[in-house]
Amino acid sequence: MKLMQFQIDELIKSALLEDINYIDVTTDYLVSEDSVSTARYVAKDDGILCGIEVAFRVFKLLDDNADCEIYINDGEMVKKGDIIARFTAKTRALLKGERTALNIIQHMSGIATATNKCVKLVEGTNASVVDTRKTLPGLRAIQKYAVTVGGGKNHRYNLSDCAMLKDTHIDAYGSMTNAVNKLREGIGHTTKIEVEVGSLDELNEALTLGVDIIMLDNMSCEDMKKAVEITNGRAKLEASGNVTAETIRAIAETGVDIISLGAITHSVKAFDISMKMDK
Repeated sequence: MKLMQFQIDELIKSALLEDINYIDVTTDYLVSEDSVSTARYVAKDDGILCGIEVAFRVFKLLDDNADCEIYINDGEMVKKGDIIARFTAKTRALLKGERTALNIIQHMSGIATATNKCVKLVEGTNASVVDTRKTLPGLRAIQKYAVTVGGGKNHRYNLSDCAMLKDTHIDAYGSMTNAVNKLREGIGHTTKIEVEVGSLDELNEALTLGVDIIMLDNMSCEDMKKAVEITNGRAKLEASGNVTAETIRAIAETGVDIISLGAITHSVKAFDISMKMDK
């Protein structure tokens, strides 16, 4: 996934407006408008960096003449104590943008680091680690980008990308078979159909319908192994529900194609980075 400039700018402007409103009482009364400074980003943990260009864009929007030296790029390993980058800009811009820029890069790096941990845990298996739509409102673009930086893959971006029948859709419509048939009457030839199942009986029904992807929802590893044998390549199998770092390896070893987890976006720990002013 690639980030588009307008997505980044809209997110940053919204965050800056929330944080500054109309004046930074401390900075605007303390620092002269002509003052220029250099600040450095220092890593306070080990992990995968993500969002350095987005962080710099914060300062660029506050000062057209802002400049930076980036020493560690997105997707690269960072160690505690590493200097990630140096930013030179008007002192007011650095101080006003400090928290917004750090909030963004810490969150994105946290996602990339958590994703990378999961990717390493399933190495040697057939499974891909993917995200979900369990993203924070307004942050989906940067969160899904961070997943790819960490070595994961993206599930559908939004409801327009794939026809996905969850248990709630099936319950609302009446039956899986009728719902799939009704979908096929309306969707275009490029749209895939995914169906969520919670049992092997439901799996067999989905297979008779020839759907593209079947989500195994909260199934035991034993049942997932059986599902892989029954499916025998006729559809992609996605494991979902209560996936953790402790369980992901066992799930991958069942032979499923995809493991989706929301925790890497909605519950991730921020990666610790600090900004220090060069004196």
